Amino acid sequence: MREWICGRNPVYETLLARRRHLFRLLVAEGAQEKGRLAEIQRLCQEQKLPVERVSRQRLQSLDENPQGVALEASAYPYSNLEDILLLAESRLEPLFVLILDALQDPQNLGALLRTAEVVGVHGVLLPLRHTVTVTPAVVSASSGASEHLLVAQMNLAQAIGELKEAGAWVVGLEGSQTAERVDQVRLDGPIALVVGGEGQGMRLLIHDSCDILMRLPMRGQVESLNASVAASVALYMTWQRRGFGIY
Repeated sequence: MREWICGRNPVYETLLARRRHLFRLLVAEGAQEKGRLAEIQRLCQEQKLPVERVSRQRLQSLDENPQGVALEASAYPYSNLEDILLLAESRLEPLFVLILDALQDPQNLGALLRTAEVVGVHGVLLPLRHTVTVTPAVVSASSGASEHLLVAQMNLAQAIGELKEAGAWVVGLEGSQTAERVDQVRLDGPIALVVGGEGQGMRLLIHDSCDILMRLPMRGQVESLNASVAASVALYMTWQRRGFGIY
């Protein structure tokens, strides 16, 4: 299966990561080869990837805002939980995993993958069904960060059991007043942070599998934060508790 990655940053990061099979690059006629586009051209030359000049209309048939460039690539290369555990071990770091239970919005998934990559998450877990997956729209929303992350799709209840066996503390993020405030939860050891879907939150089985439920304190009039915003805040607070280690 092949797909088109569009946008200068997503294309650049895909080329840089070298995790997909790549087939060709399309560049808009008249586009100036400078800045990010020049770096993309350099990577294509290094990887002996064919580059074709095409009309802007051709590129816009692939994406609403291709930014003058499109990369034909194989489907997203999913990983598995073992890869994620081995990555944490190889870095000599306490495990840091993000579990996303049935997100539906590609923009939310892309934003969360971007934050996860920035804070050094070792891997992201998605359920097997009823979830948005890593599509070209998600790659674009993540600004290409998805290409540098280990993302696995699996039975989340089973994954949580395996993470607990590996020593992880499973922390579910929710807004109820019965949940512990984030400043009262230990986040400096091996952690799996669970975030529910938009609106519905975590499914019951996943909710009940958590070791502890955690909430972000709020004082404004708006009832709650967007799922991706809340999870991003929680990810940064977890990273802070871990001393902002250089990953």
